[in-house]
Amino acid sequence: MKIASWNVNSLNVRLPQLQQWLSDFAPDVIGLQETKLEDHRFPDAALAELGYRSVFHGQKTYNGVAILARDRAIEDVQMAIPGFDDAQARAIAATVGDVRIVNLYVVNGQDVGTEKYAYKLRWLEAVRGWLAAELLAHPKLVVLGDFNIAPDARDVHDPAVWNDAHILTSAAERDALRHLLALGLHDGFRLHNDEGGIFSWWDYRQAAFRRNLGLRIDLTLVSDALRGAAVASGIDRTPREWERPSDHAPAFVVLG
Repeated sequence: MKIASWNVNSLNVRLPQLQQWLSDFAPDVIGLQETKLEDHRFPDAALAELGYRSVFHGQKTYNGVAILARDRAIEDVQMAIPGFDDAQARAIAATVGDVRIVNLYVVNGQDVGTEKYAYKLRWLEAVRGWLAAELLAHPKLVVLGDFNIAPDARDVHDPAVWNDAHILTSAAERDALRHLLALGLHDGFRLHNDEGGIFSWWDYRQAAFRRNLGLRIDLTLVSDALRGAAVASGIDRTPREWERPSDHAPAFVVLG
């Protein structure tokens, strides 16, 4: 099963790119973030023409998450973090086959010390409680999405800038990610790739993609029960080279 994650940064703009990538890469399951669409405007009919069923949780202009599955049923859908009061559409979960998928668009946090940063840490703590319960019910679990956290120095183009005091790499954010992993989750990318300098996000400014000034903040985490089945993983930079691209590239993990 090929499982992918992609922050498309608006399906209003990026639907043609998504359709092209689904045709070329053919993931079995994909989690989308930043769809930026209210549910009645989600292009489920267009995606069904490619063989993908869709479940989605959206809002106008901001955020929005979805799970697509090719030629497979999508069951037991959960929208939003249970018990966490949050008006933002940032989380969705569903079961595809015997694998539970949790798709997250983690809060950016703006700057260290701000109210949005505190909200990010509260949100991540709520996610931790949710995932602990999900793991008990669904040992075969994949948690994917735009985490807005670069796990370590290998995942940033300049560790001197992206340090423990910087948003997306601060000590508290990385600790929150480690607490998620401590539940029994593994960074799928790092199961097969040790090197640094491989990124999933590049700013639109300063020719960042051409210069590879990026961060790896899009993750695919697999549970203990799936670690041995994860036979490949990576980041597909190809869509970032297209016209009007998302600033993110898809991350993926393959379960054999």
